[in-house]
Amino acid sequence: MDVTIPEEIQQFVAIALVVAGVSLVLALLLLVWIIWRVRRIELPANADFVTTLQATPFVVVLVLDLLDLSLDIFSAPVAWILLSYLGLKPLRTVTTVESLIPGTQLLPTMTVAWIIVRFMGPRAREVLKG
Repeated sequence: MDVTIPEEIQQFVAIALVVAGVSLVLALLLLVWIIWRVRRIELPANADFVTTLQATPFVVVLVLDLLDLSLDIFSAPVAWILLSYLGLKPLRTVTTVESLIPGTQLLPTMTVAWIIVRFMGPRAREVLKG
């Protein structure tokens, strides 16, 4: 039996692999930069998700989204370790759950949440909870 894969599917798979590869390389480069430049971030003892995002540099959430895009569910342990190292424990659960949900890899959810927190200020808690 000769099974032929349509050319459109072959092109789609090739593009998806290139996007994942470029995302992975960029994420790894930024990850090295983060580990080199960003030190442990001191948070209040009762810091929640919003407070933690306010203290988080943009490059950290960008790396989390790039890892999610390139590694799919395998980004969860990397993100967990990175966030523990940086002292951003309130972000671990949200990041891990988001990376385990199928279909959310194309959505830069952490970046969007970071932007909401930065631009909405005190009202961000209501938006993100609601």
